[in-house]
Amino acid sequence: MLRNLGITCIASVTDMAVGYPQALVRRVGHPVMWIGGLIGMLDRRLNTPDTTPARRRANGFVASVLIVSVPTATAMLVDRAIRRILPRWLALPLTAVLASSLVAQRSLHDHVEAVAIQAHDSLPAARRAVSHIVGRDPEQLDKAGVLRAATETLAENFSDGIVAPLLWMAAGGLPGAVFYKSVNTADSMIGHRTPRHAAFGYAAAKLDDLVNLPASRLSALWIILAALTLKGMSARDALRILWRDARHHRSPNAGWPEAAMAGALGIRLSGPRAYNGISVAEPWVGDGPAALRPADLHRALALYRRACLLQTVAGFSAVGMLARHLFARRR
Repeated sequence: MLRNLGITCIASVTDMAVGYPQALVRRVGHPVMWIGGLIGMLDRRLNTPDTTPARRRANGFVASVLIVSVPTATAMLVDRAIRRILPRWLALPLTAVLASSLVAQRSLHDHVEAVAIQAHDSLPAARRAVSHIVGRDPEQLDKAGVLRAATETLAENFSDGIVAPLLWMAAGGLPGAVFYKSVNTADSMIGHRTPRHAAFGYAAAKLDDLVNLPASRLSALWIILAALTLKGMSARDALRILWRDARHHRSPNAGWPEAAMAGALGIRLSGPRAYNGISVAEPWVGDGPAALRPADLHRALALYRRACLLQTVAGFSAVGMLARHLFARRR
């Protein structure tokens, strides 16, 4: 347990400081890209147009097992090899650096910040920036819609891209984080309610809902605690909106960090939107204005940074307390 917590803390700091270098992406790709290649191959082979819906759903369960087991088993072998070959003082930080590639603190911040910067001067540029991080049609978004989409993505991916992988890393080390990332990537690629993936992606979507349940609640807690430490933000309203609106969200998990962030910032999120030209009537989350300004997104980023910092501090505190407890027992 102490080793996993140590890996988690070092991975969090490493990602926060340097992220995943783009030069490395160009040379060898990214773990999510490798997992995505496996998912794409299974999708092409097991989800053919001539397959019946019942067979597609069954094939989707088989695909989900393979999507999770192959990367996780590979991570277990890598982790075991590192521990056998290298001394402990070197094995742990190396494993943590590898695990940091599965966390997205820095990349999420940079992508959302790019939207905020572009929104000051150019709506088309802001739309292009937000298109990299949302699934909805950016051409149908006005300036406020672009800013809401970026804020919602920041809240949701704080849970999916940061809290959840770190939580599973703390539970299972590098294999635990790879397990989670495999599930989450499968949901993002095939867990859609489209004619092609409604049946085939059913298992992936349900599994993602399950594994994200603890992290979504924890992410809301970090946002509320972060709001307590920042001027002009309301932890009380974050808790109130969370209690009132989180359960009405289309997702059983995304509504938690989204509602907490909307309440803390005093803004309104979610609402009607369009995916691939199809309008979706989503309920609003929050009480404040829906006409967001770039300053609101900058405030959301400040709240996000503070929440990430609190989580990292809590992780190091847990390591310290557990280490002291184990040391006391040995004495």
